[in-house]
Amino acid sequence: MNIIKRKMKITAIIPSRFDSSRFQGKPLALICGKPMIQMVYERARSVKNINRIIVATDSQKIFEVVKKFGGEVVMTSDECRSGTDRVAEAAEILGLDENDVIVNVQGDQPLMHPECLDELVRPFIDEPDIEMSTLAFKIIKEKEIIDPKDVKVVIDNNGYALYFSRSTIPFDQEQKENVHYYKHLGFYAYTYSFLQKFRNMPAGKLEKIEKLEQLRVLEQGYKIKVIVTKYDSPEVDLPKDITIIEDIINKKR
Repeated sequence: MNIIKRKMKITAIIPSRFDSSRFQGKPLALICGKPMIQMVYERARSVKNINRIIVATDSQKIFEVVKKFGGEVVMTSDECRSGTDRVAEAAEILGLDENDVIVNVQGDQPLMHPECLDELVRPFIDEPDIEMSTLAFKIIKEKEIIDPKDVKVVIDNNGYALYFSRSTIPFDQEQKENVHYYKHLGFYAYTYSFLQKFRNMPAGKLEKIEKLEQLRVLEQGYKIKVIVTKYDSPEVDLPKDITIIEDIINKKR
């Protein structure tokens, strides 16, 4: 069923900040001569069921770059604690309706496949009680199973998250099972009303231990629908990752 025909308004918001202890100015880093934030924006723009794409930033530099390439951008507070807070503030500025669906697009994943975002919003049509969804990818690189940088997720029989962790989950104690591991891809979709609810939840104990904001939702007893996609989405954490992304792009040319 086509989302647009149902008059469901879907807005993609890309939270983007300039200051980062690990990679200052990361959104403006050039990849094959183009700012990373522009690459992410253009990929999101090719998703047929997204009505509007907004960059939410607290940086005048990022604001000006987005305006220059013709993107839509809003200024948000420099006191936002997280990308979720920035997305929620942008949604307020835009005056979105409580039933609208908001897609939180990671600005450091320039090779994001547009179909992932379509997969992300599909549950909001098929299952009317869905309030939040996210993506996972079946791990094929063995090092990602044990690397705490790669967040793992375990999923129940109905496609909802049981837990997210930086540790290897599930742990195959006897090593007799044919275990599949799933990496969490940090894209989210929520109804506007749930995003505001999420924003105002107190930080959870597990969230503080794992440093994973999505655990707050599970600790409060809410569900997160997990869609397993066939498209991986490598991220840029450090300047050295730019070369990796450029190599992938050049091999596809």
